[in-house]
This record gives sequence, structure tokens and C-alpha cells, in this order.
Amino acid sequence: MYFLYVGIFGALGGMCRYAMNLWLGGGSFPYATVAVNLIGCFLLAFLMQFLAEKSRISLVLLNGIGTGFIGAFTTFSAFSVDTIQLLQNGEVVLAGSYVLVSLLGGLIMVKLGRLLSDRLLKRGAHHVH
Repeated sequence: MYFLYVGIFGALGGMCRYAMNLWLGGGSFPYATVAVNLIGCFLLAFLMQFLAEKSRISLVLLNGIGTGFIGAFTTFSAFSVDTIQLLQNGEVVLAGSYVLVSLLGGLIMVKLGRLLSDRLLKRGAHHVH
């Protein structure tokens, strides 16, 4: 069942990734890759924590979402290829900016995802009492 969930959610994540590339692609800066990776960092941190604690979704389904959808939506390989292409094109400052935005932005988005999850979980706990 796990493979089925990963496959289904992976297909959806891949299609969403492609749609983002169509929407934000083009130009000299890889906006689509930055966007999907930052969104993916936020979603993975938020959903995995929030859904694991708050919902009755099975662990198999939850892992299918994380590995399948978010795994297919985000892309470290495109980040790496984009960085090398920028460097090979002599765009050293742009490449450095891209790496900095991707890495620091990713860490910030994970922190924001966890903070939102924590806040919603605590708010839900207050309603129970």
C-alpha cells in the first residue's frame, strides 16, 4: 500500500512541480526551483508534524504524502544543475544568491512550518480543556 500512496502522491507532486515551472519558468534566475523547494520545506515541516499529531491519517498515508508528493514536488537535483549552469554562464553573484536563498530560505521555511504547526496544535489543545 505504501508504494501505491507514494506513486499516487508522487504523480501529483510531479505535476504540480511541472505547473510551477510553466508558471514561473524562464529568465536567468531559477524562480520555479526556488519556489517549489521553499514551499516544499514549509509543507514537509508543517504537514508531517501537524498531521502526525492532529489527524487520524495512517502513518503509511502520511509517509506517502511526504515521500511521494513533497519528494516529487521539490528538487535538489534541479537546484544543483541550476547552480552549476549559473556558474558556467559566469553568473557568480546570481549563483551565490541562489544558493544562499535556497539554503537559508529552506531552513527558515522549515522553522516557519514547525512554528505554525506548534501554534495550531497548542490552540487546538486549549479548545479541548
